[in-house]
Amino acid sequence: MSEIDKIKNLREATGLSLNQIKKALDEAGGDEKKAAEIIKSYGAEMAGKKSSRKVGEGIVDSYIHSTKKAGSLIEILCETDFVARNSEFQALAHDIAMHITAMQPADTAELLTQPFVKDPSITVQDLINSAIGKLGENIQIGEFTVFKI
Repeated sequence: MSEIDKIKNLREATGLSLNQIKKALDEAGGDEKKAAEIIKSYGAEMAGKKSSRKVGEGIVDSYIHSTKKAGSLIEILCETDFVARNSEFQALAHDIAMHITAMQPADTAELLTQPFVKDPSITVQDLINSAIGKLGENIQIGEFTVFKI
């Protein structure tokens, strides 16, 4: 596989800049799987740097299971209205609301450590860190609640 194909695959998977992807591939000696792990660490590193930044915007989203017997409502916060209106941020909120409906965590700390229902190889925190890397803003979970019959 050519380097261009590797860059394209990693770009599609992560949404990070070409420079960050190229840097990760160089660090990994051209190994795409190692580069993906390095990119994952970039998200965690970026999340750490941005964690102290104020989150004054965000959205409220919901998910109702197809049985109509369970659902959740979530508040997800970011720094700017620009990101709050971004389709990737909104998809993140919906995916986390779906996860909450399925897994029914007791609190945010438990939620963040759970394996993500759509991809158990990552945690919900990893999912959020990836979004922080893509969107460049601090993202936090506000309040959430689960409804079930």
